[in-house]
Amino acid sequence: MSQQQRVNEMIRVREVRVVGADGAQLGIMPTQEALQFAEEQGFDLVEVAPNERPPVCRIMDYGKYKYQRSKRQQLAKKKQKVILVKEIKLRPKTEEHDYQFKIQHVKRFLQDGHKAKVTVIFRGREMAHTELGRRVLDRIIVDLEDVAAVEQMPKQEGRNMTLVLSPRAG
Repeated sequence: MSQQQRVNEMIRVREVRVVGADGAQLGIMPTQEALQFAEEQGFDLVEVAPNERPPVCRIMDYGKYKYQRSKRQQLAKKKQKVILVKEIKLRPKTEEHDYQFKIQHVKRFLQDGHKAKVTVIFRGREMAHTELGRRVLDRIIVDLEDVAAVEQMPKQEGRNMTLVLSPRAG
């Protein structure tokens, strides 16, 4: 709905199209008459389509309506899956055991449904041999091709070279 729905006395137009509590069209009537009609039934008059001419109002229990709407929003929020980007950092000369250890972490992140960002950090004179870092990232792509799809190819950014992997569907 809009930022705030108008209810009962907040509706400030001369006449409105009224829909009953059972969903039946009651037609166009003056706002005061519609308010009285809603009050007699023990309900509220709620503006549901303010941009129509005349605006459409519904006779309903506004408190119950607000409660159900908040429950629907909570349920929709609960069903959303948050995808995190997990990061692993390596050096161009990372030893084999450490490399295997880090690859296992990346596999676990991908199996949990997260994206993985692999960063190779160059220090000092290693900047003269960025091809070593590129080789490490290419090896990661080959080693993880069964569980990962490359989302962003290796890219040099200053002293870092990054690669983004996402879980392979299926």
